[in-house]
Amino acid sequence: MKSNVKSILMAGVGGQGVLRASDILCQVMMESGLDVKKSEVHGMAQRGGCVTSHVRYGQKVHSPLAKKGNVEILLAFEKLETLRYLDYLEPGGIVIINDEQMNPPSVNLGAAAYPDTVVSIVRERFPSVLVVNAPELANRAGNHRTVNTVLLGVLSKYLKIEEKQWEKGIRDSFPPKTLEANIKAFHLGRDA
Repeated sequence: MKSNVKSILMAGVGGQGVLRASDILCQVMMESGLDVKKSEVHGMAQRGGCVTSHVRYGQKVHSPLAKKGNVEILLAFEKLETLRYLDYLEPGGIVIINDEQMNPPSVNLGAAAYPDTVVSIVRERFPSVLVVNAPELANRAGNHRTVNTVLLGVLSKYLKIEEKQWEKGIRDSFPPKTLEANIKAFHLGRDA
């Protein structure tokens, strides 16, 4: 018997807003009547290290961590982070990739090269891959720091949650001075 619990894994680099995005996602899901559990790892996030957040939701969720092979959607805030977490996706899972490159220390030091085949590797393994230029959309929204909200907009197309719930979650999460840009960024992502 298959569980009604679904899983989303967000992965990125420190400073990209992964944790804020997962907080908003959880709030929106709870206000939509779902049980939600979240787990996050942000080790060296302040130094540009990996940041992940598992979000599991359904009628009754017992564990915040998804097992490898059980994630329906991987939302990658940075291209290379996509490859790190592909083994968490279920067969036929959905991959959303922010088309942004943030060099790890080994690349910056010249010890390694940033692979230019990330998207093609993912497309070989999964049929549903969407690549989004979130930085460009964030700039169009008027604030380059709204990349995470752009990606929430893209993600929202795959979830059965009303648009007004998403807007409320965003309004509850940002101060007035950045609210308009974040609402615009969400809609640009949703329309991408």
